[in-house]
Amino acid sequence: MHTLFAPIKPYATHGIKTPDNHQLYAEESGNPQGIPILFVHGGPGGGCHADHRRFFDPTCYRIILFDQRGCGHSSPCINPEDNTTAHLIEDIETLRNYLNIKQWVLFGTSWGSALSVLYAQAYPAQVTYLILCGITLCREQELSWLYQAGGASRIFPDAWAEFISHIPEPEHNHLLQAYYNRIHGSDELARMGAAKAWAQWHAICGTLQPNPHRLAELMQPHLALSLAKTQTHYFLNKVFLRPNQLLDDIDKMNNLNGVIIHGRYDILCPVDNAYALHKAWPGSELQIVRDAGHTSSDPANVNALVIATNKLAQQLNA
Repeated sequence: MHTLFAPIKPYATHGIKTPDNHQLYAEESGNPQGIPILFVHGGPGGGCHADHRRFFDPTCYRIILFDQRGCGHSSPCINPEDNTTAHLIEDIETLRNYLNIKQWVLFGTSWGSALSVLYAQAYPAQVTYLILCGITLCREQELSWLYQAGGASRIFPDAWAEFISHIPEPEHNHLLQAYYNRIHGSDELARMGAAKAWAQWHAICGTLQPNPHRLAELMQPHLALSLAKTQTHYFLNKVFLRPNQLLDDIDKMNNLNGVIIHGRYDILCPVDNAYALHKAWPGSELQIVRDAGHTSSDPANVNALVIATNKLAQQLNA
C-alpha cells in the first residue's frame, strides 16, 4: 500500500485578488520547476489542509493548493450573490494566470472532481491531465439520494434519524429548504445547531470505517458553518448548472485524458457517478477501489491516488 508522502511546508503563499474583489488564498510547495498540479478541494465550502500537499512527489511536482472563494483562508466569507459555479471556474483561471502557468494537471476530489471537469470543459487548452476521486455529477438524483428518505438513509438509518431530528416533521419532505432556512437565518443557536447536524451527516456517510478524527474536523464550528452555508446555497440552486451538464458537455474537453478513482462503498457519491462519467468520457480510465468509501483520505483511495500521481510524473518526465 502506498501512503502519503512526508509532510512538507509551502515555499510561497499568495493572496490573489479576483476582478470582483474576493481574495483567494493559494500556496505552492514541492519543486518550483516541477509539473504544475492544482489540488481542487471538495465541498462546496470545504478548504485545503496540509495533508493535501502529500499526494504528490515533491521532487516532481509544483504543488498548488487554493481555498475556493468563501472557504478557508480566502475572503470574504460566503456571499451568495457572488458565489456560483461560474465564479469558481473563473477563479481557477485567475489563479493560473497569476502564477504564470501555461498548462497544469487538475487533481479534484468530491465536489472538486466536478469543478475540475467543468474547468476543463471551459479551458481545455490549459489542462494537461485530470486525476479525479469521489465523483459527483451534480445531478438532481444525487441530491435526492442524500436529502430525501429512501437513499443514503437506508444505509445509515441511525444517522438519518439524528439528521432529521433537527427539523420539525412537517418539513421532512423539504429537508434541503428547511436546513437552508436555519443555516442562513438570524438565530445564531439554530444556525450553529443545524450546521453541526449537516456536517455530522456528511462526515458519517463519507468514510468506509468510522473516523472520529474526520468527524471532529468537520464538526469544528467554522468549517461546519462554511460547509453548511455553501452547500445549501449551491444545492438549492441546482449547483448553478443545467441538468446533466457535466456529461452533456464532455466533448468540450477536446479529448483530454484522465483517471477516475472511486471507492466501491462510497455512500455520499455512489459509484454509478464514476461509471457514468467514464462511459461518457473516452479519454478516461476508471479504477473502482474495492475497499474504500468517499474520502480521498481512505487508505485504499490514498494508495490509488499516489500510484496515479507517480505514474503521471513518470510519463510526463520520460
